[in-house]
Amino acid sequence: MGIVRTYRLRLLRKRWRIRAFRKRRELRSVVDRTETIRPRDILVFCTLRNEKVRLPYFLRYYRDMGVAHFFFVDNGSDDGTREYLAEQPDVSLWSTTASYKRARFGMDWINWLLRRHAHGHWCLTVDPDEFLVYPFCDTRKLRALTDWLDASSIKSFGAMLLDMYPKGPMGGQPYSAGQDPFEIANWFDSGNYMIEKNKKFGNLWIQGGPRARMFFPDTPARAPALNKIPLVKWSRGYTYVSSTHSLLPRGLNLVYDEWGGEKASGCLLHAKFLDTFAAKAAEELDRKQHYAASHEYKAYANRLSDDPDLWCKWSEKYINWRQLEILGIMSKGNWA
Repeated sequence: MGIVRTYRLRLLRKRWRIRAFRKRRELRSVVDRTETIRPRDILVFCTLRNEKVRLPYFLRYYRDMGVAHFFFVDNGSDDGTREYLAEQPDVSLWSTTASYKRARFGMDWINWLLRRHAHGHWCLTVDPDEFLVYPFCDTRKLRALTDWLDASSIKSFGAMLLDMYPKGPMGGQPYSAGQDPFEIANWFDSGNYMIEKNKKFGNLWIQGGPRARMFFPDTPARAPALNKIPLVKWSRGYTYVSSTHSLLPRGLNLVYDEWGGEKASGCLLHAKFLDTFAAKAAEELDRKQHYAASHEYKAYANRLSDDPDLWCKWSEKYINWRQLEILGIMSKGNWA
């Protein structure tokens, strides 16, 4: 990579860090329990709005995985989300009614909290409908993975976003608070993915799956990106650039092997398509706070009136992480 490009990326990283510093003024601390964090604790960071129904299972899932502390930014919830989170003993919570869009879809807020509180910690940045699956997750806590990554001098861990969906219309099976969403949404597309390399940042760009075939059949290039780098050994100099799709410094994006081998990787099981989705999509379309004039939510709105069924004859029913490895969707690499 040329000197000029390197210099430009350094300037861009500085720009995003300055933006995050300025955007800190939009955050109001609701409850700050950061004094309880120990040096080796694994942390979760999340921005959300009106997700109370999802939170009991989300917190239980990551607590069972070994996460010690949660950082939430609540963007104007009115369903009890803020009050519920404030009661949790391992949660630090900030609130804002500022524009999600003008905070680079929440990443300015998250970048500030990461810079302020996460230096030296392994940090998982996820949405409340994203659930990390990694090699041996059925027998090894997340600490085992991060210890191996430390021993291997690896600073970031990639995971493809895998859209999960039910068999039958999305509204056919009601979801209740505390329920495992994958009791309902337990199917996925094993193929139908497009992958290319982003030349500027060096990360992979992945699209496809059920959202591309159902909501963007004529314009698959406009389908949402599925590449994520959610797990990072954070340093104050780091910054997320575009959601969790890419970071700076650029080397953090190299979570894949270009020379024919395989690096360890995971999946984020995406529990978006439950019976709550239609109302959520309508709310977000009305708010107009999402990327590219909310074109993704416009595409959803055009189909959701029919209560579509994402299942097709090529759908696979989810079993475990080993199934995903066999299908080539994730890899244990040389972690044994």
